[in-house]
Amino acid sequence: MARARRTDSRAATLESWLCRAFGFVKRFVVPGPGNRIEHSELSLGTGVIMIGSSKPDDHRFSPKALAGVSQALSVFVEDPDAHFKAAMAAGARVVRELRTEEYGARGYMALDPEGHLWYFGNYRPGGYWEAPSAHHS
Repeated sequence: MARARRTDSRAATLESWLCRAFGFVKRFVVPGPGNRIEHSELSLGTGVIMIGSSKPDDHRFSPKALAGVSQALSVFVEDPDAHFKAAMAAGARVVRELRTEEYGARGYMALDPEGHLWYFGNYRPGGYWEAPSAHHS
């Protein structure tokens, strides 16, 4: 199960958008004062992401407050073509069109309204790894 933490200046708005555009399901929300979200959990398949409002005292900012992003979240989806169509219909900002990579995976990249970079595709990282030997554990 994948887990990731997102920090956003408008977490409640982003949370609804992620459900509508990318198909996440809202599972748990801890509201805070002033329409903040202190903690929330969204799922997609067996993966879970956690969303929360920006917390500058904890060095957690929205990418909108920064010059760019330094990471992307990769999410496995069974049908990248259908996922892409749904994201486009919901207004996702696609930064790399749906395509089949030279290694066979199919997917696309999009930015959410807060500027987080997402990759959705049928690639399973680590699926080709050999099992670790006893002396590597």
